Amino acid sequence: MKIIEKYSHLNGLEFLLVHKPNLWQEIQSVIASVQADKCRTKVSKEKTMKGELLYSPIDMNAAFKGLLRAKNWQESRVSYWVTRSEKLIRKTLTMSPDEQKKEIVAAGETPIFSYNQTDFVKERVAIEIQFGKYAFVAYDLFVKHLAFYVGDHIDVGIEILPMKSLQIQMSSGVAYYEGEFYNVVRQGRGVPAVPLVILGIAP
Repeated sequence: MKIIEKYSHLNGLEFLLVHKPNLWQEIQSVIASVQADKCRTKVSKEKTMKGELLYSPIDMNAAFKGLLRAKNWQESRVSYWVTRSEKLIRKTLTMSPDEQKKEIVAAGETPIFSYNQTDFVKERVAIEIQFGKYAFVAYDLFVKHLAFYVGDHIDVGIEILPMKSLQIQMSSGVAYYEGEFYNVVRQGRGVPAVPLVILGIAP
């Protein structure tokens, strides 16, 4: 695979280039090592592409996972407690999970356990590889990466997406770089409030 486009949000790429150059090189190397042809294994059942051989999101994810795990990128979770009170949420947002729960209980509210999970984290950098539906990308960008950043677990999040040229050779409904790039730019410079690098890849 090749990186065709990249977008740096809130100086995400600049942060990597200055503070984590070796990690940035590693990410580029992993992407270049994914053999796209081996992932073209899905026989389409859709009317407009029936019988065509498409790129398989499952196989592409598996290829990335194998390469990243070999370089010690690990799954990570951020746990927290929520409640119905806006005042309490604002008060407990930056607290540890234990402190959040105690504070919510002390206020007479019911604490509800929740968490965010990301597949690949290393040296305070998180990677999400997204060959799924549109909604999953929005969740990655506006919830997952943000939660890890606010919780002081990462300094930058990386989102890897197919370019439109690759997406049209996949199942329908898969998100693509150009569309998600537009969605982020439309929000304005400061939203989401987390440094990001959005990468568009293709064979």
